[in-house]
Amino acid sequence: MVIMVPQKVLSVGRQRQLCSTDSNLGAVIRRVAVLPHPPLIVPELTGGGDRDASALRADCLAVARSLAAAAPRWLVVGAGDRPGRYGPEAAGTFRGYGVDVRVGLGPAADLAFADPMLPLPALVAGWLRGQVAAGDVTVHVVPVGLPPAACAAEGTRLAAEPAGPDPVGLLVLGDGSHRHGERSVGKPDDRATAFDADVAQALATADLDALDRLDPAVATELGAVGRAPWQVLAGVARADGRQWRPVESSVSTPFGVAYHLAVWDPA
Repeated sequence: MVIMVPQKVLSVGRQRQLCSTDSNLGAVIRRVAVLPHPPLIVPELTGGGDRDASALRADCLAVARSLAAAAPRWLVVGAGDRPGRYGPEAAGTFRGYGVDVRVGLGPAADLAFADPMLPLPALVAGWLRGQVAAGDVTVHVVPVGLPPAACAAEGTRLAAEPAGPDPVGLLVLGDGSHRHGERSVGKPDDRATAFDADVAQALATADLDALDRLDPAVATELGAVGRAPWQVLAGVARADGRQWRPVESSVSTPFGVAYHLAVWDPA
């Protein structure tokens, strides 16, 4: 099931006059893309015969192509159990997910030294980069349980990170609840529907306050690992200071997991 959500342009809150010196990164963010990061988007991990996986893969690649077209250099935010910064020189492998598919975060990454412990957000970012011929990718992995205030602070920090004069695409990776319906991972939870409806609406309207209000305890109980990256996104967008125009958004739950896709452009 795929749900398209109405979109509109919203202010990011404390609006201010933007100039080229307001934020080293914010001044050059060309596009924001929000994607899920299930390993199953890599065809070698599913055998290529699952129609739901193929449809999700096609949707993710379409968004990634639009991000690469707007800005070939990406800053990526995800969550995982190995927090840290992973630069364009990093390489990794999906061997831990069943197949030794190797990816790099930049054209110069040496796949012969692929890290088998590279976090999933970095692996998926590297795979997407290779599929759409993007340039250098830098991935920031935050703890899954990072509190909202710390997410906001991390977003502010990323928005001030020196990034040079070239445009940057901001890619935010994370899944919604994995407790939807009969195909859920673990016991289904009726709260998952409302939780992911709130996420979908927030992403469809660039509602930063709504992203900030996502409850970390509920997200943890529902297995929604995207909560922290989405709140970091809110912090980046608020520090950037511009208005954002949602271009597209959707949510689907083909495997009992909510997969959110969205694209924002500066208004």
